[in-house]
Amino acid sequence: MRAQPRVLAAVLVVFCASCASLPLRQRSASVKHAAPAGERTAVLARAQVWSPVDVRKANLIAGPRMAGGFARNATITCNYLDKKLSGLSPKFACRLPDGEELKVKYGGDNGEVYGELLATRLLWALGFGADTMYPVNVICHGCPQALGGIERPGGEYRFDPAVVERKMAGAEWPLKDDSGWSWRELAEVTPARGGAPRAHRDALTLLAVFLQHTDTKPQQQRILCLGGIEDDVCSRPFLMINDVGLTFGIASRANSNAASGANLEKWRSTPVWRDEPGCVGNIDKSFSGTLDKPVIGEAGRRFLAVLLQQLSDAQLHDLFEVARVNLRVREPGHALSGFPSLDEWVSAFKQKRDEIASKRCA
Repeated sequence: MRAQPRVLAAVLVVFCASCASLPLRQRSASVKHAAPAGERTAVLARAQVWSPVDVRKANLIAGPRMAGGFARNATITCNYLDKKLSGLSPKFACRLPDGEELKVKYGGDNGEVYGELLATRLLWALGFGADTMYPVNVICHGCPQALGGIERPGGEYRFDPAVVERKMAGAEWPLKDDSGWSWRELAEVTPARGGAPRAHRDALTLLAVFLQHTDTKPQQQRILCLGGIEDDVCSRPFLMINDVGLTFGIASRANSNAASGANLEKWRSTPVWRDEPGCVGNIDKSFSGTLDKPVIGEAGRRFLAVLLQQLSDAQLHDLFEVARVNLRVREPGHALSGFPSLDEWVSAFKQKRDEIASKRCA
């Protein structure tokens, strides 16, 4: 599920050092590019998955500092675009007055509105790759009544809660329909060739289990070239999770929005580890997924535990506050389950964090 429409396979967005601070539409200079045979193996071998960060200083309310970002709960006015977007959750495309196109995910009953903001902020705070989601209030000119917005004078509709995103800086590789990476391909990353150590890869995998990231088909993960692409060579390849809307619930066979997207009861009752020997992550592969009961090494478990333990109670409270999870019932599909407090979400997070910290792997 992409926040920007696909372009022709021959077109490539070029990333440069100064582009990281620009909105996506301003860094979209394009060149001809085709990935040569065998380059995928070389790119994966050199890929990283984590960058050093100061977790304690992460502002979970504001998120990453970047040009083109939106203030918390900002009101955005845009014009509806009649175009098909992938995925089944409520969303639509619209154009800002300056011409930029956005994808809007919306709806109090849409788990992705909460899950994607939670997961991307957490990934970013811990040093893993992520797009940046912003909680906003959208005023749409020309939106169809069928979308379910709140009608306003002049043919406008308001959508709140809603989220929009800014893509993580970098040139996507390869830019074609089969781009992305599967979780099985993490095994192809080779430290001897400059790739991420197993501890970092296992930490990312375990974090995906912690999140109960259910929709793990290759298109949900991106390969980025942080230094751009020159002469068909991907500079500084980096593997990140592209779409994490169905998280903070329980992984489900059919990637159910109700079960898998910000479902407090399902999330806090799902153990991190399977009840079997060794350190096996408790996540089952969905029909479209590539992550299934992964084996985690001790170095990766410890690496993630140290990162998670650096998050203060105040930061955790900010994380769930900015995501507005108190607007989502404890167990979607069961209205009488009531609305949870932020403290309930924080408590569930700390409980699952303790499961990781207290485990020992061979």
